[in-house]
Amino acid sequence: MAGRYSQIPSEGRVTTYDWAVFEFPSLPRGEPLSVSASLYTTYLRCPGQALAHAQGVYGPDSRASFSGMLAHRVFARHLSTGPIAEADFAQACREEIGLAMNPKLGSLHLRPSELRGVIDEVGALYERFQAAPLEGCRSVETELAVEVSPDVTLRGRIDAVFDDPTGVRLVDWKTGALGGAQDQLSFYSMLWGLEHGELPAIVEAASVASGERYEELPTAASAVATGRRVAELVATLRGGFIDGAAVPRVGGPGCRYCPWRDECEEGVAALRVLSA
Repeated sequence: MAGRYSQIPSEGRVTTYDWAVFEFPSLPRGEPLSVSASLYTTYLRCPGQALAHAQGVYGPDSRASFSGMLAHRVFARHLSTGPIAEADFAQACREEIGLAMNPKLGSLHLRPSELRGVIDEVGALYERFQAAPLEGCRSVETELAVEVSPDVTLRGRIDAVFDDPTGVRLVDWKTGALGGAQDQLSFYSMLWGLEHGELPAIVEAASVASGERYEELPTAASAVATGRRVAELVATLRGGFIDGAAVPRVGGPGCRYCPWRDECEEGVAALRVLSA
């Protein structure tokens, strides 16, 4: 890829890469802010909900999110240590819950019979997962973190990194519909480029539940566009820290999980339509 990339934080440090002509937008100083792929996609859906998350305010946990998290833990275990025997599956799930998910289990107040139902659901997803092409996996749950200014850090966790004949392939597993996968993948592409000095060859979202797949070939232009949207997010949320009412709220399916849904006119109207 022709051209060069310059990352210019406020203190003047310049880092150059050989993958794009891309100067990350300058960011005003402010409160420390960590921008994850989840916060980014939430912002694009509803800036108001993203502001709540940036302030550490979240909606209630859901059974669906718990099931999805457990499925991801099982997928990572498979790729790290090998297939899980059917006779050992329930115990493996309980071990994963004990390692990282006990707080969510407590908040949901799942009865033993309900937990067995969740494990059965995850088992069905695991059967589908094993039918996917999994050769060439380099790493799982790969953490990325890049400081783009002294008080703004971009973060992401890639479900799986594969070696592909054309380069690196990043894969994000979905346990439901693909939804807005394109925005999440664009964020991962940009972040990978910032940390590793080159863009991945392919980024892919794959729904284990439906078999849907979406892939994208990252470009310098898409990385530049994503960087500009991240800069807009930072400016908007920092403004919201001062005056939250100035941050727009947008109604939609995500209102089900918004901590402000009962006091937001857009959220109330959206939930009324969704429940009709």
